[in-house]
Amino acid sequence: MVKMGLKDRSKFRKKYLQPFLEEDLLAMTIPQKPTTPNQQYYLTEKGKRLLREIQNTSS
Repeated sequence: MVKMGLKDRSKFRKKYLQPFLEEDLLAMTIPQKPTTPNQQYYLTEKGKRLLREIQNTSS
């Protein structure tokens, strides 16, 4: 959110985070507690491949 300059957490979650989770591009570090303040997210292998493809096409 910070890197994107966004402040509204609920809109961020609905517009960006949830679709990435549903497409298996991101995963939760604590999936059994999705709303914990300690929740973090990481790129899945599928997400890493997509990021590499995007970076390769932009260079």
